Parts: sequence; structure tokens; C-alpha cells
Amino acid sequence: MRPASPLALLLLLPGLAGAQTEAADMTRGNAARLALDPPAALAAYTAAIAVDSMNGTAYWKAALTLVDMGKLTPDSVPSPERDSLYSRAEVLAQRAVVLEPKSADAYFILATAIGRAALTKGTKEKVRRAVEIQQDALTAIGLDQSHDGAYHVLGRWNAEIMRLSGMERFMAKSFMGGSVFSQASWSNAKMYLQRAVTLNPTWIYHRLDLGLVYVDVGNYAGAREQFEMIATLPVADVGDPMYKRDAAAMLTKIAGKQ
Repeated sequence: MRPASPLALLLLLPGLAGAQTEAADMTRGNAARLALDPPAALAAYTAAIAVDSMNGTAYWKAALTLVDMGKLTPDSVPSPERDSLYSRAEVLAQRAVVLEPKSADAYFILATAIGRAALTKGTKEKVRRAVEIQQDALTAIGLDQSHDGAYHVLGRWNAEIMRLSGMERFMAKSFMGGSVFSQASWSNAKMYLQRAVTLNPTWIYHRLDLGLVYVDVGNYAGAREQFEMIATLPVADVGDPMYKRDAAAMLTKIAGKQ
């Protein structure tokens, strides 16, 4: 086999340098995520996309990071800045599923971005996006049966629909084209969130949402078990300090309830 000519090697150098830079950016982004530094992670993933606009993983990781930044502002607080973060996350996640149609993570992040944005909206917007959220989460599970995040999305999806008033659900199903709402139930919410906890028992957010569903259905013993466990778990996500405070507040709220 003839060795590559010096000219051929020179032509390869820009591509090799770009690949090395892209890999370094991805490594830097992953390290920043582990260090719970979303702005640094976002900058690194954005840099990787600038080097290679076909890097689907960089797109969904950047989208996930934007969601992390947005969720630090409570859903109940009006915040154009937070809503913009979720909108940007959805755009990036949409690109990720185009580039990586077999990536469960890409579909999970898309469902998460849409779902997070919908939580800040009124009933009409929740209805409009409900089908997309459910379909993207189910697609993620179809691609990866062990994707705890996708099970969480489906559990939260069921819970949020059940938390609407009876009149809101009736209006959604009857006049807003939200027939998919009839599939929601508290039993499904529990089942999916329990599955998420089983798959990833140290992830605080899984246990928090499962505990909140237990409160909704009057299973206070089950809720206490989840909230008390949260206090013992390590912080692994930028939202965990807030989730720990929420769990502690819920323990106080349900104290003495059987």
C-alpha cells in the first residue's frame, strides 16, 4: 500500500483539526454538565455545532442544557426569559431528531422541551401540545425501553392532565381536539413514574414527581417515603437543590396526614 502523499496529508489536516476541536468541545460540555455549570456547557456544545452542524448529539445536549437553565425559574412565575430558553431548546431538539432519528435521547429532550414550555401556558396551549409530548416520549421508549427520562415525561404528562379541573378536561376533549386527554389517568401517572424511579433510583426529580402524584391520590405514606428519600440523595442536577427544598416543604405540608 502506497503511503499518502504530503499534499494529501495537508488536505486532511483541516478536517482532522476540526474533528479534534469538536471532540474537545463535546468533552468540555460534558464536564461542565457534570460540574452543574449550564452556561459553560451550552457554550461548549454551541462551539461543537459551529464546527460540525451535523452533530446531532451536540444539538440535543445543548437543548437539554437550555431546559436546565429554564427550569430554575418556577413554572408559576411569568418569565419571558425562561420561555425563550424552552423555545430555543425545542428548536435545537427538533434539529437533533432530524439528524439522529434513532436517538431516544433526542426524542426525550424534544418531549421535555415542549412539555416544560406547556407547563407555563394556559389550558388551550397545553391541549395543543399534548399529542406531540406523548408521541415523542413514546418514540423515545420505543427506541430505548430503559429510558427513565421518557417514562418520567409520560408520568408527568398523565399527572398534569389529571390536575386540570373536570371542566377543563371536558372542554379539551369536546371542543379543543384534545381527545388524547381521555387516555390520562392517575394509575398511568403512578405506573410511569414508578418505572422511572426503578430505572434510576437516585434521580431526585423522579422521586419528587412520584411523591407529588401520591399526594394527589391521597397516598401520604408513599409520598413521605419518596420525600424522605430525596433528603438522602446526592445532588446530580442543577435543579436538585430546589427539588430538595420542595420535598422538605411537602413533608411539612402533609405532616400528620394518613
